[in-house]
Amino acid sequence: MDIRGLGYVTLLSSDLAQWRHYASQVLGTMVSGDDELLYLKMDERHYRVLVQNSAENGFGACGWEVAGKAALEQAVSELQQADVQVTRGTAAEAELRKVQELVHFSDPDGNRHEIFWGPLQDFARFVSPVGVKGFVTNDLGMGHVVLPAPAFERCRDFYEQVMGFGLSDLMKVRFTPDPAEPQKRIHFLHCNNGRHHSLAIFECPMPHGCVHMMVEVNALDEVGRALDRVHANGVKLSATLGQHTNDQMISFYIKTPSGFDLEYGCDGLVVDWDRHTPFESTVVSHWGHDFSVGRQ
Repeated sequence: MDIRGLGYVTLLSSDLAQWRHYASQVLGTMVSGDDELLYLKMDERHYRVLVQNSAENGFGACGWEVAGKAALEQAVSELQQADVQVTRGTAAEAELRKVQELVHFSDPDGNRHEIFWGPLQDFARFVSPVGVKGFVTNDLGMGHVVLPAPAFERCRDFYEQVMGFGLSDLMKVRFTPDPAEPQKRIHFLHCNNGRHHSLAIFECPMPHGCVHMMVEVNALDEVGRALDRVHANGVKLSATLGQHTNDQMISFYIKTPSGFDLEYGCDGLVVDWDRHTPFESTVVSHWGHDFSVGRQ
């Protein structure tokens, strides 16, 4: 199937007021909504992140964009041929997500995905409440998401053979410096755009249904100013500033109100897939990214 990018994500929160403050004053997105849901605006689209009121905190779903109705129907056909249970979104669900149509389904580990076409677009100018000049979106999608995949081989086959993602590169990591701890695999996957990865899968369960999501700003100064806002607002840092080896992103990690992490970065690699060959990184970062701060 021809997935063009990560169009949106949906999140669950038991405290929308906390998310409203976090999104506007720390991340720098525009925020609209009510007591039941929030729309986080990052560009000329109505939103890129939908936060829904819930008794539980956690990740909701990835919204994958295709080119039109024919592409959506082709995706449905391919999912059904692979014995994946696909549910058509209702008119109310499409209205909530501000798209023409969507379908939803789950991967072998239960991670929810949605495929949609035809986002409503108001073209209202993005004006950050804290002066962020802009986020990197458009043809690259809104960023990336890393999802838990304990059934690793089944999930990897699902994404590559059914959903059509390509392998960008791979990595093995430990949570601690203890060499006796078993290594866990991470595979980084791309769809039909130049972003190094729009999705990655991690060989480990996660309590809130997500390892992290990433948003990208357009300059290093914006990352530095965001880090100042993190400290000023008492947000918990999950990893210090650093630069990744695979996608070259300069970023830091913070905890979200929904319980999982968010990576905030800039200068992510844009790849020519005709010239790229996957590789395995033996280190996570060139420098920085001390994840031990998140365990303190």
